[in-house]
Amino acid sequence: MTHRIPHDWLQPDWPAPAHVHALCTTRNGGVSAPPWDSFNLGRYVGDAPEAVAANWAALQAAVSARGQPVRPVYLRQVHGTALAALQADTPDGGDADACATRVPGVACTVMAADCLPVLFTNRAGTQVAAAHAGWRGLAAGVLEAAVQSFQAESLVDKAHQATTNIAHQAPQELLAWMGPCIGPQAFEVGPEVREAFCAHDLRAAACFKPHGRAGKLLADLAGLARQRLRAMGVDAIHGNDSSPAWCTVANPSRFFSHRRDSPVLGTSGRMAACIWISG
Repeated sequence: MTHRIPHDWLQPDWPAPAHVHALCTTRNGGVSAPPWDSFNLGRYVGDAPEAVAANWAALQAAVSARGQPVRPVYLRQVHGTALAALQADTPDGGDADACATRVPGVACTVMAADCLPVLFTNRAGTQVAAAHAGWRGLAAGVLEAAVQSFQAESLVDKAHQATTNIAHQAPQELLAWMGPCIGPQAFEVGPEVREAFCAHDLRAAACFKPHGRAGKLLADLAGLARQRLRAMGVDAIHGNDSSPAWCTVANPSRFFSHRRDSPVLGTSGRMAACIWISG
């Protein structure tokens, strides 16, 4: 992106093609009242609907700031692995935790407040994708679904009633950017989480450390995602390096955190990560 993103939102620092744009919102810059203050995009967390609508309008204005209209598509995330192939007329509200598009002006969008948002593009910039990776979706294969979408024979562009055929994209031709998520110092889990990942790859055990509480472990969610991506051949991984600056729990002035906020406030807002192709 060449224009300045609003507030303290995140802009991926990665070698994406010039016509591929991405951003990740923070909790700042919106109109929601506490405890959703202020840029909450979650539609079902108890926030005033008019405030959420105003924040979504501000997000659309931000992604359209280059002059071309861009529509962020809202998904109802269910911690699964389903991927939605987004078209110009795809309605909001479909059940999916990943999405992909080759249509300019359609923003693949995922929301999070501790789970890991992951954005993808191929080096040619002919397709983009986004995935919402909580531990259940990550263990079940949501990142694999996103990567495999680049290997699909075709995606139908309903707006032009045409099928766009693009050669298979090798994983080595993909770029991935990981946004903020709950960090390895804060993500307390039970042994069943380690078992779920180790059942897929025993090397996942390296992403779990003993915790002071009996029977509990600390998990590195971003580290597990990097491991899964590299196992597929995706080596160009940018963004979240599991350091404290990326931890949603440890940065309350910048990030929403469901695990931090909900026990005290009863709820938490949601941030969004978006990626799109300009025309």
